[in-house]
Amino acid sequence: MAIVHSKAQRWRKLAAHLFLLALCATVLFPFLIVISVSLRPGNFAAGSLIPEAISFEHWRYVLGMPVAGPDGTMITPDLPVLRWLWNSIKVATVSGLVTLLLSTTAAYALARLRFRGRRQLLTGLMLMQMFPAVLALVAIYAIFDRLGSVVPAIGLNTHASLVLAYSGGIAMHVWTLKGYYDTLPVEVEEAARVDGATPWQTFWRVLLPMALPILAVVFLLAFIGAIIEYPVASVLLSQQDQLTLAVGAKLFVHEHNFRWGDFAAAAILSGLPITAVFLLAQRWLIAGLAAGGVKG
Repeated sequence: MAIVHSKAQRWRKLAAHLFLLALCATVLFPFLIVISVSLRPGNFAAGSLIPEAISFEHWRYVLGMPVAGPDGTMITPDLPVLRWLWNSIKVATVSGLVTLLLSTTAAYALARLRFRGRRQLLTGLMLMQMFPAVLALVAIYAIFDRLGSVVPAIGLNTHASLVLAYSGGIAMHVWTLKGYYDTLPVEVEEAARVDGATPWQTFWRVLLPMALPILAVVFLLAFIGAIIEYPVASVLLSQQDQLTLAVGAKLFVHEHNFRWGDFAAAAILSGLPITAVFLLAQRWLIAGLAAGGVKG
């Protein structure tokens, strides 16, 4: 039997599609402007959306290739953009894994174990995530400055200090994972213990495989947060070869020299790792994002 839709419903459907198209256009327009700026000759932010002439000089620069100078001679790029990109990927990957390890175990303890102060600890984690890290920049700098005098490997101008600083912001991820653990049946773990599994084997071989979608979401959020983070990285890192791409890109914008074309090309380059992680983890993302906010 054919389903007949009323005229009002058809108009609502058309309006919803038009709204989604307008939303997509609004989101994509700034991205198209950045692409256009990266393909224009010179370093001009203003201009038409479609460049009159296509130039890859900015992309050659950020990829470390020689570019033509004002007099026609080939000039080697003075800023190591690819090294900054590698630093960002390395810091984001390690901090994502460390954050995943800490938040996964902490959330399991808060979801499955019953101990004194558990509710107060959960409340404290909720309050902690309300304050951004930028409010503690002075304290973060002082802590790692003092730590560096004792253990130089985790002091200022080291990627280990940046990973350690990022790994401290796990409150939101702990709550997300706990909400997912609460939706998983406890009977499955009890059956594993009856079969002789230890608590660690139950956690590693039973619970974690069931929580794979939310683990992918937590890693992705931690990865994105670390790769685009600027305030903490700008405080802890000052040597040019140690900078992340988010911090190093600021060197393209000087008071009297705004290199918008190079900046735009570096900005697009910084989005490639995030896109790659999205494509690799997309099969788990939808299920994880839908289930992470559900509390049983």
